[in-house]
Amino acid sequence: MKSGTVAVVGRANAGKSTLVNVLVGEKVAIFSPKPQTTRDRIYGALTTDDYQIVFEDTPGVYKANTALSARMQMTTDRAAKDTDLILLVIDGHDGIKDEDVELANKFCKIGVPVIVAFSKIDIMPKEKIPEGLVKLSKIDGVSEIIPISARKGRNIKELKELILSYLEEGDYVFDPDAVSDKSVKFMVAEIMREKILLKYEKEIPHGVAIYVNDFSLRDDGVYNVDLDIICERQNHKAILIGKQGKALKEVNTFAREAMEKFLDAKVFLTTYVKVKENWRDKPDLLKQFGYDGKDE
Repeated sequence: MKSGTVAVVGRANAGKSTLVNVLVGEKVAIFSPKPQTTRDRIYGALTTDDYQIVFEDTPGVYKANTALSARMQMTTDRAAKDTDLILLVIDGHDGIKDEDVELANKFCKIGVPVIVAFSKIDIMPKEKIPEGLVKLSKIDGVSEIIPISARKGRNIKELKELILSYLEEGDYVFDPDAVSDKSVKFMVAEIMREKILLKYEKEIPHGVAIYVNDFSLRDDGVYNVDLDIICERQNHKAILIGKQGKALKEVNTFAREAMEKFLDAKVFLTTYVKVKENWRDKPDLLKQFGYDGKDE
């Protein structure tokens, strides 16, 4: 059988997590239209009788401005250097940017084959697609280029076949019965963070961490989920809670429904909003909230 790892990299908001979920066939990573959604190196395995592809969803590449974001960039660089294949996702619906070319040049110098997924073609003018492909083809070191739409499923089958053509024969690199390396508890926390990213505007979601106090299954089959929503400022806490708690109630409802779908069980969700000023620049708090720079 063929097997190997594929590091999925790209600029923030390029559509990496959506693509990984589509390729794996199940939700292994949260997504939102905001940068900094993915903070960890998350493995998602696609396993059949003939092959196993382990995708590594990585944080989006952008200028680091906190200790947390700096660690996120290190995570992406480490994943790209420790993989069998790099899948560089480039959002082309606004045209190929200089930053995209610079990023492609960076990853092509690592010495690992690089496939460029020219993404979001479903929301770009058709006449612009050839123009983007030509520009990408001029980048030295790119092994393959394929236009895709994860949301519409366009060329996803072809992308899988292309990836497989670069992988070698070998054993399983991941538990064949598992879909992701992340725990259910981790995914529950990520679901909460995803709903906050979708609900709130501007900088507030980026300063939020989720800390799970209790995740347990009761005798009646209901999951108890007790978690803290950590933010950096008192005024952020007020916005998260909203007038008479309305905003928090709404996001809790969205999160609970998503958790129940993910767990296939009822969820009793309790949340608290707490302030930890500038936690993204404090090593002890980064470690406490699971951002210690180590893969799980």
